[in-house]
Amino acid sequence: MDLVAVLALEVLFAIASLALISAGLAVIFGMMRVVNLAHGEFLMLGGYAAIIATNSGINIWISMLIVAPLVVAAIGVIVERLLIRFLYGRMVDTMLATWGLSLFFIGLVTTIFGNTTRGISSPLGGATVGDYKIGLYKLFIIGVTVVLLAAVYLVLRRTKLGLIARGTMQNANMASALGISPDKVYAITFAIGAGLSGLAGALLAPLTGIVPTIGIAYIAKSFITVIGGGAAILTGTISASTLFGTINQLVTFQSSPVFGEVALLVAAVILLRLLPQGITGRFFRRSM
Repeated sequence: MDLVAVLALEVLFAIASLALISAGLAVIFGMMRVVNLAHGEFLMLGGYAAIIATNSGINIWISMLIVAPLVVAAIGVIVERLLIRFLYGRMVDTMLATWGLSLFFIGLVTTIFGNTTRGISSPLGGATVGDYKIGLYKLFIIGVTVVLLAAVYLVLRRTKLGLIARGTMQNANMASALGISPDKVYAITFAIGAGLSGLAGALLAPLTGIVPTIGIAYIAKSFITVIGGGAAILTGTISASTLFGTINQLVTFQSSPVFGEVALLVAAVILLRLLPQGITGRFFRRSM
């Protein structure tokens, strides 16, 4: 039973991690249809922001939960204003521009901090379950992910800001005719997506450490999760994270992390072959 409990925790953590790193991309790609190839670098910047703030004497929780998302959200506003705003509706151009942006961020961070791994100690310590030890911080990340997804749902579904954002993404001309500034809505939405990515990078930094090229490890999983989930940004992200996270962790438990990553990729290929519109393209069509 102890082994089952620990394995269940690891599966939940894998699901939560996928959902966490994909939430920002789900907002930017799922809502705005912007193919952000710099998504991994937003995660990386969030990790660096948390580490620098913590090492400067700021409380680690404030660094991860407040400082990092705000810093990356501010960077997101700058990126949207200077680059992305000119490329809406031009998917190929957006891909090339954000790919160049990712290289710029990697080069800039490498120049400033070097190519060595930085990190902060994982808070909360551990607990013993029978013969096994589990990290309480993983439970914290699972809880934060649940709260975060619930908050995004409530904002999009229950608030005026969410209604305006969804309406503007569907018909910017109509929103403009009603007196809403699409430019401001785009900037705010992009900033929220970037901030969610920064939060994810900060929360995972104590477990993974941070290096300028760590975004590469995040971006493939994020895109696989969001695309595999389909059009419904929240339901799709949750369902795809559950499927891929469970497969990844179970195969990892039976073999090794390498085979776990391969299994995730194979599952994504099979899913998109059987369901080209993603999970919510076939199921949960009326979900958000």
